[in-house]
Amino acid sequence: MGQTQTQSTDKEVTLENIQELYRKFASECPSGNLHLHEFKRIFGIDSNSTEEEAAFMENVFRSFDANKDGKIDFMEYVAAVHLVLRGKLEDKLKWSFKVYDRDGNGCLDRNEVRHIVRIIHKIKNHKNPGVSGDIDDICDRIFQLVDKNQDSRISLEEFIEGAERDPWVMEQLKLDIGPCDWFIEHQEKKT
Repeated sequence: MGQTQTQSTDKEVTLENIQELYRKFASECPSGNLHLHEFKRIFGIDSNSTEEEAAFMENVFRSFDANKDGKIDFMEYVAAVHLVLRGKLEDKLKWSFKVYDRDGNGCLDRNEVRHIVRIIHKIKNHKNPGVSGDIDDICDRIFQLVDKNQDSRISLEEFIEGAERDPWVMEQLKLDIGPCDWFIEHQEKKT
């Protein structure tokens, strides 16, 4: 049985886009490293951004900093771009879990889930003021649907299974930074 490739709703990123990404990395990061303040600038996080948006991008940055040296080198950058733009759903869910697992213990507790749901909710609300929902109710429902062994902790396995099984859970936990659209939009602004 062969694997089937699902069509993505994102726009396709071409080889020319990826080559331009390398040129941009080299020109914006002549040291060969991308620091947190540069990463935030690339994603449009500035003094007008909410505290939640800044915290979210810091978590994303830390997830890409594989060797935890406080900067993203080109190899980490390429791995991150590949994951976000071309990665399989399961790989993206593993990455999302890593972003959410702030203490790195391999499980999500209620505080971590509440924290990330609050950030995602604020970002969605900032983009679309009509978004509503009580954070504690959302967290309770996520734990009811995902925490199979009811130990008040969500393991990576429970997280992946829950997100794949339930579209509502996927929507609540989705890291929605629109990478392909963002990348293409910024390339078009440049030209």
